[in-house]
Amino acid sequence: MEPAIIMLDEHTDQATKQMLQHVVERKKKFEALQQKHQMILWGTISVTVVFILYLYVYVLAPYSYSFFAMFSAFVNQSNHVFFLLITMGAFGYLTMVKNKMEKAEKEYQLLRCEIINKSKLLWEKESEWKNRHKVFEMMKKNYDINLYHENK
Repeated sequence: MEPAIIMLDEHTDQATKQMLQHVVERKKKFEALQQKHQMILWGTISVTVVFILYLYVYVLAPYSYSFFAMFSAFVNQSNHVFFLLITMGAFGYLTMVKNKMEKAEKEYQLLRCEIINKSKLLWEKESEWKNRHKVFEMMKKNYDINLYHENK
């Protein structure tokens, strides 16, 4: 469990600490996937640009007089098809990581909103209710998780 969450002894019970820990873990997972998505996106863009330049230099410019000649030149060399498959694979992998990232964000947001909606139950006692802002401030300051309202 995160040290900052453990230090919330008098402000929360153990179940609430577990919920806070889970929301921190889901946020970290979402941020890791977001960073991975950015790296793959730039890699895919780079591979696509290199592929287009390669096609222009070796297929389009020399055989621009005929579409059939361009198509034949493209298909005759296996490295052209191999490069096309790598580019398509990069786009497919990018889409797969994007879907995982969106799923992780949805899980994170649902858990965050659940904590916000159940805050009256999580901090039932009057003293806990008055001190819940300390928990919210700690989560915002340490983990950049906003528990004050549901909007991102």
